[in-house]
Amino acid sequence: MPRSLNARNAQTRHSPTRRDFMRTSLLAAGAATLGAPAILRGASPNEKLNIAVIGVGGRGASNLAGVNSENIVALCDVSEANLERAAEKYPQAKKYTDFRQLFERSAEFDAVVVSTCEHTHAYATLPALQLGKHVYCEKPLTYNVWEARVIREAAAKARVATQMGTQIHAGDNYRRVVELIQGQAIGPVREVHVWVSRAWGWHASEEEARKHNDIVTLSDRPRETDPVPRGLDWDLWLGPAPHRPFNNVYVPGPKWYRWWDFGNGTMSDLGSHWNDLPFWALDLKGPLTISAKGPPPHPDLAPASMQATYEYGSRGELPPVSLTWYQGINKPALWTAGSIPQWDSAVLFVGDKGMLLSDYGRHVLLPEKEFADFNPPEPSIPKSIGHYAEWIVACKTGAPTTCNFEYAGWLTEANHLGNVAYRVGKPLEWDPINLRCPNAPEADRFLRREPRKGWTLA
Repeated sequence: MPRSLNARNAQTRHSPTRRDFMRTSLLAAGAATLGAPAILRGASPNEKLNIAVIGVGGRGASNLAGVNSENIVALCDVSEANLERAAEKYPQAKKYTDFRQLFERSAEFDAVVVSTCEHTHAYATLPALQLGKHVYCEKPLTYNVWEARVIREAAAKARVATQMGTQIHAGDNYRRVVELIQGQAIGPVREVHVWVSRAWGWHASEEEARKHNDIVTLSDRPRETDPVPRGLDWDLWLGPAPHRPFNNVYVPGPKWYRWWDFGNGTMSDLGSHWNDLPFWALDLKGPLTISAKGPPPHPDLAPASMQATYEYGSRGELPPVSLTWYQGINKPALWTAGSIPQWDSAVLFVGDKGMLLSDYGRHVLLPEKEFADFNPPEPSIPKSIGHYAEWIVACKTGAPTTCNFEYAGWLTEANHLGNVAYRVGKPLEWDPINLRCPNAPEADRFLRREPRKGWTLA
């Protein structure tokens, strides 16, 4: 088991660096957190990085475009069609199907962008870190809790520039919300509600599935085998996941993320974006307890609708706080009663002096009439130079990134723990040192899994 922080540090201690980071300078405090990168291509920030991109279809194509200001020297994808489309734009790049072979030629690149499916994120990210390469990894950072801890601690040891693909973190709206919350605009926050209306996954009924126009309405794993699409290496796509015959319900597109063997549904996907805001504003790390409710867990499919509640201890001067996540048809009581604006997806901070409601691009203090004369503080968190630009500049200069793996690792662990509580079916106590639930040893199989033969994470 990787080494871990002291449990009290993980659960209750406030991080002075992150607080100073919010109050003063993004660059100064962030650089202290990240440290100097192991690889700098040259003294000039204008010199281009050599980047290898693993996963170049879907989100991978977007991430590839996000870093195309640099030298794209290697492309890797288990789909020949994806690989050839990317190669048309970057004909000078070497092509790979298996990222393990790409890492055998690691001297040819400085940094890696990982945009594979969730269940192979850690397997592409860890060797890059061990080789001292800078890494950008799409969200969620890993497939499970144990992998998140492995990656976070490997990144700390490597001291390279890292960034998880939480693109909204670079937006101005989140920065203004963080300033308001940390500036006590609504007083101490003791309660947070986060909800998203996406309802993809296993539905409690066919009627519910039709209502949400979900593209996957299966209730069981398909028994039939479909022909593997031409040019797709199905065995490599499975990677460390248990073997199963190919079926069109898994690929192409985001259909795979509903299946427990490959992903963790809406919680780990959208939780990376929406739980990011309270994590940032309230300096959260490891929860004390987690409970969840929803339809009876399906053995193969993540739920379309569920909710999970996290209890966090005090963090320095910050009081204990309860955070509840809702997805699909689940919503907070205040939303259902019409006591707040019924935004489709949002974060609601409940403080001693009022409430703050936010989504990606807007926020409002509630009740509005009580804040009619409120004057927001002058912005103190610097404007982002851009989500991808942060990482590129960090690779070259040692400047900070705002979603580095230290921060993203804790966020990913917490998101996964919500699903673990749901699948176990009872409230969990969390021991962050030993990565276990003392009151629920049956949770162990959801915290970590043994990879398929031929794959290792070490």
